Amino acid sequence: MAKKVVVTDKVKIRGIRRRWLINSVGVVLLVLAMALGTFAAAMWSYYYTTTINDLQRQAEDRARGFASYTRSQFWGNAQSAVQEFENKTKLELQFLDVTGAVQYSSNDLAAGTTPGTPDIQSVLVNQESKAWMGTDPHTGERIVAASAPVVYHGQTVAIVRYVTSLVAIDWQFFLSVALACMLGAVILALVYFSNLYFVRSIVEPLASITETARLIADGSYGVQIEKKFDDEIGELTDTINDMSLKIKQSEKTQSEFISSVSHELRTPLTAITGWAETIQSGELRDPKDVRKGMDIIVSEARRLTNMVEELLEFSRMSDGRFTLSVEPLDLKAELEDAVYTYREFFRREGIELTYQDCPEEAVPISGDPERLRQVFCNLLDNAGKHGGSGKRIDVSIAQEEEFAVIRIRDYGPGIPEEELPHVKYKFYKGSSKARGSGIGLAVCEEIVTRHEGTLDIENAEGGGCLVTLRLPIET
Repeated sequence: MAKKVVVTDKVKIRGIRRRWLINSVGVVLLVLAMALGTFAAAMWSYYYTTTINDLQRQAEDRARGFASYTRSQFWGNAQSAVQEFENKTKLELQFLDVTGAVQYSSNDLAAGTTPGTPDIQSVLVNQESKAWMGTDPHTGERIVAASAPVVYHGQTVAIVRYVTSLVAIDWQFFLSVALACMLGAVILALVYFSNLYFVRSIVEPLASITETARLIADGSYGVQIEKKFDDEIGELTDTINDMSLKIKQSEKTQSEFISSVSHELRTPLTAITGWAETIQSGELRDPKDVRKGMDIIVSEARRLTNMVEELLEFSRMSDGRFTLSVEPLDLKAELEDAVYTYREFFRREGIELTYQDCPEEAVPISGDPERLRQVFCNLLDNAGKHGGSGKRIDVSIAQEEEFAVIRIRDYGPGIPEEELPHVKYKFYKGSSKARGSGIGLAVCEEIVTRHEGTLDIENAEGGGCLVTLRLPIET
């Protein structure tokens, strides 16, 4: 039973985690920084630019209103405007003379002072309204001031100036930006921790897979990873588990193959050596016994040769040196030669070999005659070896549409249903006690596939095994 491998230690693949967090969190941080910058610029425009433009517009409107009075009426009306100014809690209305001194102000403390701010100087020089934001030189308070000239006959006679404190606006601006930064920090934290969880969901399974792969590389074939996710990581886990089991099965099959081949080689070698030593010693006087011993030696030597040939074929298949010498041939003639060869051999074993011909005079195909004869002989040999107890083997050839179909049936015990899907695998012998290397059918499958044909093995109705070989006919 394959054992489960559970990695309990927190194995960290720091490279993946670092790259993932830098890439994902770095991008989110950049996006948040751009968003916060855009938001701060929008808030600045909303609070400060709007306030500046509004004060400048009010100053220009007030200055235009006073331009309709005579110069002698100006200061009297200015004093009245200051006294009647209603928005004193938010704004300060000032009237300055051409020297820049405050003559009247809605804030009595400012009267008689000379602010000297850039907006006043710009109005006196350019006769255009001007707004300014900065620190009041007298109070040290952050303010916004907007000044507009009162012009009579092309001369500036006074300045209308609005002033408001930025304390409340600064507080609103910094509060808005601080809230936005807090929201950005929360978003960044959510992204970081969600990414951290997501990375852990990848890193920890990968660590488990890495540990299992290391165990497999060290020879612990068959170990399994605990599957926790039904996603791509789960698919990778299934693939590694399947690979581990297949490597274990391959290792087991190879070990069984070596053991089986060693046994198969030992048996004929023992028989050959024993009879050869007996004959060599001169103990056998009866020519019949000598002939019997020689027949056994020849038979076992032939079986050894066949096994070596199968091993060589398997070696060629494994390293890609398995080739075909394709030429036009008569499949019917090749099959008849194989049947003729095995008929006498089966007769001596008490097995009847029947052959059913096809109506066609010839069945032309393109193929390798030596390889196809190898297939026929191997299939007939298997039929006698595994199904010979039925004392009958049927062989037939027919042309069905564009295929030549060869069927070989024995009347033996058949193949257990659970073993049928595996009988063509390399080294597979199943529950069969018959001698063999377990690679003959695998070689046959490879040869037939190279001929663009199919080789099917199934249990026949009424008992026995049925092998069906289909090869495309040359048209």
